[in-house]
Amino acid sequence: MKEQIPPILRPEHVKPILLHELAIDFDLPVLGARPNVALTGISMNTNDLREGDLFVAMPGIKTHGAKFASKALAQGAKAIITDRAGHEILVEELLDSHVPIALIESPREHLGDLAAYVYGNSGEGLPLMFGTTGTNGKTSTTYILDGILRQLGLVTGLTSTAERHIAGEVIVSRLTTPESTEMQALIARMREKQVDAISIEVSAQALSQLRVDGIHFDVVGFTNLSHDHFDDYDGFDDYLAAKAKLFTSRRAGRGVVSLDSEFGARVVELSEVPTVTVSSKGSASADYSVRVTGESANQTEFELTTPTGVVMKSSVPIIGAHMAANAGLAIAMLISAGIDENKIAQAIQTGIDTYLPGRTELVSPAEAPNVFVDFGHSPDAFANTLAAVRKVTPGKVIMLFGADGDRDASKRPDMAKVSAELCDILVITDHHPRFEDPASIRATLVSAAKAHRPELAVYEVSPPEQAIRFALSLAQPGDSILWAGPGHQDYRDIEGVRTPYSARQEARAALRELGYA
Repeated sequence: MKEQIPPILRPEHVKPILLHELAIDFDLPVLGARPNVALTGISMNTNDLREGDLFVAMPGIKTHGAKFASKALAQGAKAIITDRAGHEILVEELLDSHVPIALIESPREHLGDLAAYVYGNSGEGLPLMFGTTGTNGKTSTTYILDGILRQLGLVTGLTSTAERHIAGEVIVSRLTTPESTEMQALIARMREKQVDAISIEVSAQALSQLRVDGIHFDVVGFTNLSHDHFDDYDGFDDYLAAKAKLFTSRRAGRGVVSLDSEFGARVVELSEVPTVTVSSKGSASADYSVRVTGESANQTEFELTTPTGVVMKSSVPIIGAHMAANAGLAIAMLISAGIDENKIAQAIQTGIDTYLPGRTELVSPAEAPNVFVDFGHSPDAFANTLAAVRKVTPGKVIMLFGADGDRDASKRPDMAKVSAELCDILVITDHHPRFEDPASIRATLVSAAKAHRPELAVYEVSPPEQAIRFALSLAQPGDSILWAGPGHQDYRDIEGVRTPYSARQEARAALRELGYA
């Protein structure tokens, strides 16, 4: 089945800007006729280009975007911005005399600022902006921020791996962090809907690929760093350097860093902006401290002590000490943004009202074995979530997971080892095989698990529809199954095709087949 891609969101009404004004402010030469043309949008992709757009023709890996200029003009582009190489292509195709062309070298490096300018996201009067990065926990922290802001009475916007929120409207996400043109259009849409504060999940790839350029965050947060994405980054130092780019004066005003991973202290050292710290693991040097006070299958209770000595008592509707840590980070970010800590304490005293799709999400009824579906796909995420599940499980803990194909293969053995170490029964299945042989991926996981813990019961079951039913056949009330990997996602990537698939729906169907309501 063909993948259903959510549309790019733009503001419904845009105040046009003139090309010659943009050229003056960015100090750009403009060639060709009609330099006073009005622009109402900006796009680097002809698949999304709309009437009135400025088309950004950039050099790509295989070809130059200027090759698509004719298509862009046919779809309504009013002007082109490109580099010298792109202009030469336009001259060859006899387009240089038909359309105004602004010249800028390295257009990718200026794309975010150009998009912010076109959509009016520069200057004063912008919403409060929060950005969170880290290997694990950035989605959860983003949702917790959004929940507390709403409890404080603010109109909110959110963009994460799972969803986009605009003043109560919910849209499925395309990417963790969209391209800068899409991001700036989304921010403009949020401003149009009178949003007061925006929470953004920021991936390392987004920073490396300049997708959050043009945004200046009021406060940024760092959750942790662990083994992940080593197919994109050359080890921990390179990966950390990508994350730390969020803590530059160009991108942020203030920062909050969790000291719960060994890399937190390094982020503080690298930060160019005033930064405070938070810890849920007893770090004596932390400005904020988090202490878990209660755990159940439905929530985690905690206390946060601020630098002024205020003790906030609250809870998050999800299991795990790491979730309390994420909540502590979110609260510290809000205080760093200037929000009164006593107002926050009052707003969250009965709990933080948020829903985290696919984050240790309990999908089973009370009388059944607990079935948690989670998005975690790294060794550290597995360790945190399995520890959380163990604390609320009187019986067996059954781990069910697969690994991504065509992604960082170096973490697969560690994923299997951590799972084997912390569960009672391990079921290996498929996830997104992409163009890899799923049997080969499973074999690597099974081998690593058995080598680490030979006495453990390890089963290999494919496909995942059968695997969840097999796992449930081994469970009884009082046991827990953690299905790690799919989380909120509604597809599986098989040989380049996104096949509709929901682990949450599949787990619920399997439970119903066993007679659980």
